[in-house]
Amino acid sequence: MLFSSAIFLFLYLPFFLIVYYLLPRRWHNAFLFGASLLFYAWGEGPVVLVLLLSAFINFVAGRLVENGQRRAGLSLSLIGSLSLLFYYKYTNFLFDSVRGFAEAFALPITNHMTIAQIALPIGISFYTFQGISYTLDIYWGRIRANRSFMDYGTYVAMFPHQIAGPIVRYADIAPELADRTVTVEKFGIGAERFIIGMAKKVLLANTFAGLADTIFNAPPDSYPAETAWLGIIAYSFQIYFDFSGYSDMAIGLGKMVGFDFKENFNYPYIAQSIQDFWRRWHISLSSWFRDYVYIPLGGNRGSKARTYRNLLIVFLVTGLWHGASWNFIIWGLYHGLFLLIERAGLSKRLDRIWAPLSHLYTLLVVLIGWVFFRAEDLTSAIAYLQKMAGLAPMGQMAYPLSYFLNVDVVVSLLLGFVLVTPVYHRFQTFWHRLLARMVTAPIRLTLNVAYVLGLVSLFVTAVAYLAADTYNPFIYFRF
Repeated sequence: MLFSSAIFLFLYLPFFLIVYYLLPRRWHNAFLFGASLLFYAWGEGPVVLVLLLSAFINFVAGRLVENGQRRAGLSLSLIGSLSLLFYYKYTNFLFDSVRGFAEAFALPITNHMTIAQIALPIGISFYTFQGISYTLDIYWGRIRANRSFMDYGTYVAMFPHQIAGPIVRYADIAPELADRTVTVEKFGIGAERFIIGMAKKVLLANTFAGLADTIFNAPPDSYPAETAWLGIIAYSFQIYFDFSGYSDMAIGLGKMVGFDFKENFNYPYIAQSIQDFWRRWHISLSSWFRDYVYIPLGGNRGSKARTYRNLLIVFLVTGLWHGASWNFIIWGLYHGLFLLIERAGLSKRLDRIWAPLSHLYTLLVVLIGWVFFRAEDLTSAIAYLQKMAGLAPMGQMAYPLSYFLNVDVVVSLLLGFVLVTPVYHRFQTFWHRLLARMVTAPIRLTLNVAYVLGLVSLFVTAVAYLAADTYNPFIYFRF
């Protein structure tokens, strides 16, 4: 079930909110847990049992750690959680890699190597990391174990963030699991955030998705270099508005039921370096790897060689986390390599040069990296990069740049370039200051009504687009 689907917007969410607020507060967690399992099972069916098993493993592991069986509890969490993740996410990849190696060297075992495709449970990467962080935080004495599986299960399964993040740490919402309230103002802020996220997803990400898919799926000899650049720019906008839009909707839904999830994006495309980019992109993931992988490995406390090793390990795992594919591994190591180069001295040079040049460098590195992220396989990625560099041969020109530059695409591109910057944030700041200066209640009320009507119009427009177009993917659902 997608947040931007009609069944969620007009059936599931209204019913959930009505029942949630009619129930006594002591029943809120139980209802949220049950409703979240229903939300997950709607599209996944029996695979919801994997989520429950993962939650149960880490709940038991947390209790073991707190009761003095520290090694047993930590081992149970790491082995149990990662075993589920590796089985469902990486078994086919490992098998295909071994088969590919055998075929490359003409080994006789190739004909006997077969395995059924294992379906990937949606959100398994997210709830696995949440469970591991919960147990590690108990192990390190940062939090106490929850004694109620219902409350812990609510944290793990909570539908606003469970499918595609952000990765919510137990420590950040533990007080709200125990006791939370929702004011009219907080509910309104949540609804506003949800509408903005939905508009980013439906009106922008879906538009860019159609453009990027057309170009990436076309034969490389059917379009020129400038069309290839348009395709990767469109994909860069798609993945940002898709995932940040989902995060906005998740944060908004959380507020509507009393939870304050942390921000997951901070305008990554205005970054001045790759280090800066990773401080702004998918913040919950990058901070998770920093706190639970990079620092335990030693961080930057040892020699430069150890620091570089730790960084490469982190970004190797980052690539693997995103997908079981050599493309994702290369994408992760590619970013890790640039982080090493910046740490070795490039970052100081970037600080001294003209800001637009350091920004251009960052965007170029990110755009090239997204090719590996988007392409179906390594061969396709290399072919696409060759096309971007103008090195690939041309055939029949089926997709010149002019083929795509209609009014909708041009307007979407212009909006995309504007909205990846903090323009809307600054508008909100200006709006609140304007309201604060309006001393007369009628004027303040008029402006508030105008703003609410604008949000309603945005929601109606997004729904109209959904009704007119059935193409509505979420990129991060496959992770």
